Amino acid sequence: MSERNSETRRVGEAASGGSSLAPLIGQSSLRELAGARSFERGERYFLAGRVGSLAEYKGALTASVQGKERYTVRLWPEDGRLEYSCTCPVGQGYAFCKHCVAVGLAWLEAQQERGNVVSPPPTMDDVHTHLEGLDSSVLVDMLMAHALENEHFRERLLMRVAVERAKTVGGEAIRQLIDDAVRVGGYVDYGGARDYVRNVDDAIDLIDDLLRQGHAAEAMDLSEYAFKALEKAIEHVDDSDGYLGLTLERIEGLHLAACKRAKPDPEALAERLFGLGLSADYGGFSGAVERYADVLGANGLARYRALAEEAWSRVPELGPGDNTHEEWLSRHRITTIMEALARVSGDVAELIAVKSRDLSRPYVFLEIAEACKAARKRKLALEWAERGVRAFPEQSDRKLREFLANEYHRVRRYDEAMALMWTEYTENPCLERYKGLKKHANRIKDWPAWREQAIAYAREYATKEKSKKRRPWEPDADHSLLVEIFLWEKDVGNAWQEANSGGCRDVLWGQLAEIRGKDHPADAIPVYQRLVDATVARKNNSAYAEAVALIRKIRDLMVRAGCSDQFPAYLETVRAAHKPKRNLMKLLNRLEK
Repeated sequence: MSERNSETRRVGEAASGGSSLAPLIGQSSLRELAGARSFERGERYFLAGRVGSLAEYKGALTASVQGKERYTVRLWPEDGRLEYSCTCPVGQGYAFCKHCVAVGLAWLEAQQERGNVVSPPPTMDDVHTHLEGLDSSVLVDMLMAHALENEHFRERLLMRVAVERAKTVGGEAIRQLIDDAVRVGGYVDYGGARDYVRNVDDAIDLIDDLLRQGHAAEAMDLSEYAFKALEKAIEHVDDSDGYLGLTLERIEGLHLAACKRAKPDPEALAERLFGLGLSADYGGFSGAVERYADVLGANGLARYRALAEEAWSRVPELGPGDNTHEEWLSRHRITTIMEALARVSGDVAELIAVKSRDLSRPYVFLEIAEACKAARKRKLALEWAERGVRAFPEQSDRKLREFLANEYHRVRRYDEAMALMWTEYTENPCLERYKGLKKHANRIKDWPAWREQAIAYAREYATKEKSKKRRPWEPDADHSLLVEIFLWEKDVGNAWQEANSGGCRDVLWGQLAEIRGKDHPADAIPVYQRLVDATVARKNNSAYAEAVALIRKIRDLMVRAGCSDQFPAYLETVRAAHKPKRNLMKLLNRLEK
C-alpha cells in the first residue's frame, strides 16, 4: 500500500466519527471538486454502471470503479470538507478524479433509493454491529469457512502462520517459505496479484529480520535465492501495478545491505554479482557494479571487469541496418554491465566504445551524442549526431534530429537546423512536428515564412492522401491536421472552416462543437447530433453513457439557441432509431427525470 493510501485510511477512520457525507456530496460539489471535464467523464462511468462494491462504514465510503483497471475509491468527511483517495494514476496525484465522481453519484443514487423503500438494505455499520455481538468461536468458524471457499484468503492465513513458525527456526525453513510464497501453480491474474505479492513480501520480511539480528551472510544467500526464485515466477503473474518489480528492488537492497555487513571475499562477490547480472531477466543486478563499488574494492572490481570483458569479447559488432539472430536479452545484459563499468571509470571514451558495438538503431547515436555532451565534448557530440542522421536519412529517430538541430543552432548553422526540422515535419506531418518546426523557426525569428510553407504543405498532404485508394480498415483522409493546427493556434474560425470543407476526426469535431457552441449554439447542435449517432454505433454501455452526455449538451444548446421545443422530437427520433438497445433506453429514461 502506498504511503498516501496508508495515510488516507488512517485519517478517514479517525475523522469519521460523528460526521456525515450527506451535506458534502451533491451534483454541484462533485462538479466543483472535479472540474467540468472530469465530472462529465465520471458521470459517464456512473451511467455505464462501472461502480461496484459500494460500502459505507464509520462515515467513510468505499467502492470499486472499473476503468482501464479496477480502482478503489474512498470518500470521507474531515473538518467539514470532503476528503478523497483513488488508486488510479490521477488519484495518486491527489486529484479528485472521474472515478471519485462516479462513486459520489452512485452514493447519491443509493441514498435516493434508500429513502424510497420501507426496509433499507443493511450497511457496513450494521455489519460491524452484528459482528461485535458474535462469540469469538463463531467468528473463527466464519473465517475458516471463508478461507475454505476463497483461495487468496486461505493462502494469506497459511502464510501468516508459516511466517510466525519460521521466526523460531533456521535459514532452511525460510528458504522453504520463500519457495511456498513464490510458487504460482498456474497464472496469477490481476485480481490475485495483490495477495500474491503480500505473501512474497511476508517471506522477504524474514530475510530483513535475519539481517537485523546480525546474520548478514545468511541474509545475503537468502536474498540471492529469493531473487532468482521470484524472477522465474514473475512472468506467470499479472504485475500491471508493478508491485513485484518493487519487491525485486527491495531484495536487491537487502542483498547490498547484507554484503556491506558480511564483508564477503571481494573476488568471490564479484563472481556472484556478475553471474546474477548475466542471468537476470528483468535488469536486476546488471548495473550492480556501480552500487557495490565500495564493497568490491579494487580487487573485486578488477575481477568483475575481467569476467565482463571476457564475455564482451564474444559480442559481435553491429552497424546501421544490421540484424542479428543472436538472443537480444543476453546481449542487452552484458551491454548494461559494460556500460555500468564505463560509468564507474568515468571515461566517456570507454562508454562510447561500448555503445558503438551496436549501431543498428538511430537511438544509439543519440545516446552517444548525449554522453559526449554531458562530458562537455560538444564537437564530438555533434559529429556523432550527424553520423546517426546520415546513417538513417529516412525515418530517423525524432529525438536525434532534435538534438542535432539544437547543436546546429548553437554553432549558427541555422539553414541546416531548419532543413532537418522540415524533413522531420514533412516525413510524417502531425501537430507535434508542426510545433517543433515553429520552435526552431522562432529561434531565428522566421516563423511567419515557415508557417506559410507548413500550412501549404499540410493542405497538399491532405489532397494527396484523399487521392489515394484507402484500405478497408483505414479511415478516410480529411483535414484533421489543419483543424488541429488552427485549434492549437486558437484560430477557431479557420479550424471550423477546414472541418466543414474537408472533414476531421470525431474527437476534433467534439472540441470544435464545445468551443463553437459558446457563441453559436445553433452551429454546434448538428455536430453533437452526428456524434451521438457515431457514439451509439459502438454498441456498448460505455458508448451509451457517452451518447447520453452528448444528448444532455444538445438539450442545453437548444435552450440557449431558443429552440428547446425541438428537443422532445429529437429525443424521440433517438429512441425510435435505437429502441432495441435496452441499456441505452434506461439511460435515456434517467435523462428525463
